[in-house]
Amino acid sequence: MILAAGRGERMRPLTDRMPKPLLPVAGKPLIIWHLERLARAGFREIVINHAHLGDQIEDRLGDGDAWGLAIQYSAEPAGALETAGGIANALPRLDPGNDNVPFLVINGDIFCDWDVGRAPVALAADQLAHLVLVDNPPQHPAGDFSLVNEKVGVGDAASYTFSGIGIYRPALFTGIQRGQAAKLAPLLHTAIAAGQISGEHHRGRWVDVGTPERLAALNAELQHAC
Repeated sequence: MILAAGRGERMRPLTDRMPKPLLPVAGKPLIIWHLERLARAGFREIVINHAHLGDQIEDRLGDGDAWGLAIQYSAEPAGALETAGGIANALPRLDPGNDNVPFLVINGDIFCDWDVGRAPVALAADQLAHLVLVDNPPQHPAGDFSLVNEKVGVGDAASYTFSGIGIYRPALFTGIQRGQAAKLAPLLHTAIAAGQISGEHHRGRWVDVGTPERLAALNAELQHAC
């Protein structure tokens, strides 16, 4: 699942007429960088949620056939449903057989070279989620989580920032009704306390493309690399 329902307030005025995932980076929309990487890794079924100007996302990406993918869309009301609410709302598409099969979730407004091909083997059978963590960026120096022996924790040693990439079991979201807005952090904190969240430290490229300045910097970097 690619999360694409955010309003992108910090990216205004660019997002007044275009949803953030469609903003171009080195000649193509940010979300297409995700689709291409997922397709190369062998993924075929993708769910994308949307709210703000969501019709533009559907019009641009279609059914995903251009990338060898099958895309389904999970529309949300204006204002969206927050991260956990959006995932819970899309569960019938993510786990139609109700078999508690894990799925990968990626924030649509990041750029990251984490190997998505690792997703099928990253989550242990006794865990509810596996989080990809990165070094704390300048805009988030306090971090989110600690990481000790591949176990995610909270507290004073928040040495890492959540990248926006995670593998989850549907059971993590069973307490949320479809259409209900809900944040992800409380669910994670409860599962962390129960020792059910694993993690890893990604040392490669990661950018939270949250402002026009960071978008411009990433665009210049990727254009130079090309």
